[in-house]
Amino acid sequence: MNPPLKIGIPKGSLQSATIALFKRSGWNIEVNGRSYFPEINDTSIDCAICRAQEMSVYVENGTLDAGLTGKDWIAENHSDIHVVSDLVYSKVSARPARWILAVPFDSEIRTLEDLDGKKISTELLQFTKRYFAERKINVQVEFSWGATEAKVVSGLADAVVEVTETGSTIKAHGLRIIHELMQTNTQLIANHTAWQDAAKRAKIEQIALLLKGALLGEKLVGLKMNVPKERLEAVVALLPSLNAPTVAHLYQSEWLSVETVVNTSVVRDLIPDLLTAGAEGIIEYPLNKVV
Repeated sequence: MNPPLKIGIPKGSLQSATIALFKRSGWNIEVNGRSYFPEINDTSIDCAICRAQEMSVYVENGTLDAGLTGKDWIAENHSDIHVVSDLVYSKVSARPARWILAVPFDSEIRTLEDLDGKKISTELLQFTKRYFAERKINVQVEFSWGATEAKVVSGLADAVVEVTETGSTIKAHGLRIIHELMQTNTQLIANHTAWQDAAKRAKIEQIALLLKGALLGEKLVGLKMNVPKERLEAVVALLPSLNAPTVAHLYQSEWLSVETVVNTSVVRDLIPDLLTAGAEGIIEYPLNKVV
């Protein structure tokens, strides 16, 4: 019997979103109290919870075969790992987060060059140092243990490099964004040894396939409706879909059943238009996965 795949689940803000994503993909992960080794309904997988900031280190050194962490922390640690798949999800929104440079709203600093000789506070220490060194801008970069925005507000730093999704927290602290250093999203990673192991690679690829399917399913919904035969072309013309919609005759009737998959963002405007075009009995239903 092959040894189980050791996979890391990120602790902290991404933990709940990751466990929910795995559940939609078919794996139930049960975290019991303070245990760092949750149960999963798959005997071929062993789970461990660790900080996203350290995940790529544990994957690189073989403590874990695979794990989920941010592109930012892979860059911070300069980890030599295999990136299996990009997975854009977070605790707030389904879009990449951004590491930005922010200064007090009334600061005279407008560009990166204006920071020459200044102090920056950030949790993304090594990446920020390399970023400014590559641009030959002399800055002092200090590690922040948290509440990074407060460092610049209280005068402990001239600027901060911080992660944001919407920018609302940055603005709420009276800061102004002057530069974006990088965009980041969650990535499924594996160490090179595990990736070369046929059994482990197959399991990692299965996980990647279903996680991506669950993320895509979250963005789409199914629509099903009844349409009189003479209004079919008008209704179908309104329907965006992955492929052509499915059309079937209702039993002993001139009506047809039409079914399709559409993006959630268009449904609220689409349904009234479908009704106007002649569709009736419209049903909208969620999709667990789209593969």
